Amino acid sequence: MAEFIIKMPDVGEGVAEAELVEWHVKPGDPVREDMVLAAVMTDKATVEIPSPVNGVVRWLGAAIGDTVAVKAPLIRIEVVGDWEVTGDAVGTGTNASVPAVDEAPPVDAGENDPGAGTPERGAATQGKSAGQTVSVALHATPSAMLKPLASPAVRLRALESGIDLRQVEGTGPAGRISHDDLDQFVARGAALPQSGKTLIRKTGVEEIKITGLRRRIAEKMARATARIPHITYVEEIDVTDLEVLRERLNGNRAPDQTKLTVLPFLMRALVRACSEQPGINATFNDDAGIITRHAGVHIGVATQTPAGLTVPVVRHAEVLSIWDCAAELMRVAEAARSGAALREELSGSTITITSLGALGGIATTPIINHPEVAIIGVNKIMIRPVWDGSQFIARKMMNLSSSFDHRVIDGFDAATFIQRIKTMMETPALIFIEG
Repeated sequence: MAEFIIKMPDVGEGVAEAELVEWHVKPGDPVREDMVLAAVMTDKATVEIPSPVNGVVRWLGAAIGDTVAVKAPLIRIEVVGDWEVTGDAVGTGTNASVPAVDEAPPVDAGENDPGAGTPERGAATQGKSAGQTVSVALHATPSAMLKPLASPAVRLRALESGIDLRQVEGTGPAGRISHDDLDQFVARGAALPQSGKTLIRKTGVEEIKITGLRRRIAEKMARATARIPHITYVEEIDVTDLEVLRERLNGNRAPDQTKLTVLPFLMRALVRACSEQPGINATFNDDAGIITRHAGVHIGVATQTPAGLTVPVVRHAEVLSIWDCAAELMRVAEAARSGAALREELSGSTITITSLGALGGIATTPIINHPEVAIIGVNKIMIRPVWDGSQFIARKMMNLSSSFDHRVIDGFDAATFIQRIKTMMETPALIFIEG
């Protein structure tokens, strides 16, 4: 028998550590070569760690959510038979270099084993080895979990009165609850208010450790709000004419063309506005005190995915037509939702659009995607009465809620930028006129 240590792999790009986000095994599990054992996440990507050998997991070196340094021991596998290590040692194969089981840092089975419901099971699983029979001690159920003793009539009365029998002290044999016990309980004022159904006081709490993408989002939002003094500018836009144009274009689109939403129009307007105010299409290295203005407009689009919020990027929007914007926006958003987006599709944006679609509300206060200096927030379209000078008429209105880095963008420049976008969105023909 020999033992094989798998170390945290070097994923390149100068990454010195990664966060453990998934365990697919637990101590005692048999594994085969190329079987995925774990997944780790860096700022750039999620990386799966496969097993290079067949064997049995003996030790896990981290819990979900832990940050592990590159080349730190991560998994120990007991291997049967001869084997050979090649490359830059994902592990070592000599027993002398591996600490004994008793010396290995303990791993909380509840973190790594979704099925580990009790400390007894976790302890038994961690000490389990191939071919051994493991016994798990069963403990008596705590009295608070037992079903109270009471007759059907007492139960019915308690149900109709909204009384939780687990809170009533029974004075009968073996703690049986009687009608007198219910009367005493009610007399003490302990009964819950009657409402036609059973109301049970809830005292449970749930602790959820923030890991993986959710933790990355939390860290980025905290950094952005702590380091960037935001100025948020809200302006309403009459999109009635734009909506007429959009519906007409969609009605005449080719079968292979993506259906137009408001966002491609906004993207094209954004490109035009950025060409006139290049200081908005910029990133700010606040550590070095350097503003970088970008010639290419790389638009990040905040996208909700099953794993959390990501920002896929539509690159070089300045060379894309309205239809190209729609198609590329759909492509990168779907790639992000399915987890198939490439690294370069999730980084490098120079300005970001965020939209909650039909849930967009009246106004929002979007947080800037650091190190960018501006973010454009799209709110939902609503029909509102608008005064035209002689009467109120129904118009389709939409608010833009946009935030700017006030260290490098003055309020006047922010307002000028949004007013330029407003002009183009309200007169959509201007979006298509060059010059």
